[in-house]
This record gives sequence, C-alpha cells and structure tokens, in this order.
Amino acid sequence: MRHVVVISTGGTIASRWQGDGYAAEAAGQEVLAAGAVPEGVDVSVVDLFTVNSSRLTTAHQLRLLHAVHEALADPGVDGVVVTHGTDTLEESAFFLDLFHHDRRPVVLTGAQKPLDAEDGDAAGNLYDALLTAASGRDIGAVIVFGGQVYAARGTVKKHTVDAHAFGDPDGLPLGRLEFGRVSWGRRRPRPVPLPMPAVDAVGPRVDILTHHSDADAVLLNAALAAGARGLVVAGTGAGNANPEVAAAVREAVADGVLVLVSTRVAAGAVAPLYTGGGAVDLVAAGARLAGSLRPAQARIAVLAALLATPEGEDAGQTLDAILRAAPQALRASELYLVDGVGH
Repeated sequence: MRHVVVISTGGTIASRWQGDGYAAEAAGQEVLAAGAVPEGVDVSVVDLFTVNSSRLTTAHQLRLLHAVHEALADPGVDGVVVTHGTDTLEESAFFLDLFHHDRRPVVLTGAQKPLDAEDGDAAGNLYDALLTAASGRDIGAVIVFGGQVYAARGTVKKHTVDAHAFGDPDGLPLGRLEFGRVSWGRRRPRPVPLPMPAVDAVGPRVDILTHHSDADAVLLNAALAAGARGLVVAGTGAGNANPEVAAAVREAVADGVLVLVSTRVAAGAVAPLYTGGGAVDLVAAGARLAGSLRPAQARIAVLAALLATPEGEDAGQTLDAILRAAPQALRASELYLVDGVGH
C-alpha cells in the first residue's frame, strides 16, 4: 500500500457557485470524495488553506513549502499531492521545486471546472495526480493536468478555460497517464535544491513590469519606492525595453536590487540581440536574463533567491545558480516516451 498526503489549498477544484460567481470553499476531504482513489493508494488530507489562487501571497507559498516538507518528514509517506488553483499553480510549483530535496515527488493539480460540475475534470486530474505521487521518483515538483506530467520549471497556464490548460512552450511533458498507469520519458538530473527559508521568513517584494509601446520608467520607479528588492522586466521580443527603462535598471542594480529580464512572448528564450534599450543594454546595466522562464516564474526565481540567501551574502549568485540549472522538460527530439524511467 502506498501512502500519499493530499494538501488542499482551494482553487477551482474546491469551488462552488456562490450566486454571482465561483469561489473556493470545499475542504480537502470533499474534493477527494468527488472521484476515485487509485487501487493500492492510501490517502490522508491536510487542509492548509482555501482560497482562489489569484489571491495567493508569498506567505501562503511559504506555508505550503513547509507543509510539504513536514509531510515528507514521515518516511511512511510515498508522495505529496497539492490541490491548487490554476491561476498561480505554475508559480507555486516552481517555488516548491526550487527547494525540493527528496526523491519522493510533489504533484500539483487542479481543475478548470468547479467541483460540482457534471462534466468536471477535478476527479480525473486528482486520480492522475495520486497515481503519479505514488509511483514517481526523482522528478521533483511536477504538474499533472489533462493526462500529462509536466516539469514545474517552464510549465505555464496556456489557456484560460480549456481542459488541457498547461504546457511548456519550449519543451515536452515528462510523462503521460493512460489506462491507469504512468509512462515516463527520459529522466533529467535534478538541480541542487536551495536551502530552506525559516518558518517565520517574510517574503521580500518582487514586482513584474511589462514593457510596451509608450512605456517609461514610472511604474518601475514606483515599485522601487514601494520597497521592491527584486524586479522582473517582461520585455518585448527577445527581452527588450528602451533607454529610459535601461537607465532606471542601472540605478536599481546599483542600489542592490535584483533585476531579471524575461519576455512577454509566449515561447523562446531572451537573448542580448539589440541595443537602444534592448537586452544588450539591460545586461550592461546589470540585469540578468531569464532564459526561457516566463515572467511569473522569473519572479519566483528572484523571490526564491532572495529568500534562500543569508543576510549579507550575494543573492545574485543564488539567482545565477537557479538560472544555470538545466530544464527537466524533454526536447522535441525526445518526443517518444519510454516506460520504467522515473520509478
């Protein structure tokens, strides 16, 4: 018998109609009771909090991180499933993955339709997540949704309402679920985990600024004035802005703020190709490039680096280590999936 801990945090998978819209309200046992549990799997439930995930804060994510580690402190636990809202699931998954040090998996799942929907996807996704948590090994934190297993890093919500809501624009799933079993692709080496933040840690402010035509440094400077210790510039194209933004970035970096450049484009990596305020100038101003991390996960990278770095040490080095880590997602040349890997 495999033992899986389900940590319930709310989201659409726990939502019911409130008269004018849906909101998370169901407890974890109610979510679990909506579908079947795989044969040979025993489940215990932890109700951590119940919120729509658009309301999530760093404080929530820190509570979740420590709850996962507390569950895995029990050697009798074979894996953890986190039921989570889809709006910010990609952020929490990457956050958990950066600190994950255990062979046993953490599997995040949710639903695109509410708990009481007749044609809902909650039961199927939860069944698949339980199966993955019970059998997977050395995969870190993953997202299970729509019959696929995705590495946390690089996976984003790609559709607002479709049942196949998640995907990696620059990679392929780690595995697939069909006929009551998981088929795995080739396993990637896991990166070195970050040191755990303290239980009473307070998350620093990290903001995302999206570049667009007519953009200036007003919002960037407002974020700094509000106390931001990290910034993500979601640039155009391969990570571009303009001279005014580049000048503001230079001042921010000189004041000790971590600045990471991502892109508002759906796929592809940022690259120092253009001057005139482009990524060439942003790098010269002291910003780092996020590779293929989309803005929300780029923000998590900065946040985690700040949380994991002891006071007085250089959080930039921690961020560099996060950015250097190789993605776990399969490349297009490895489209086939082979059974037996990951167990």
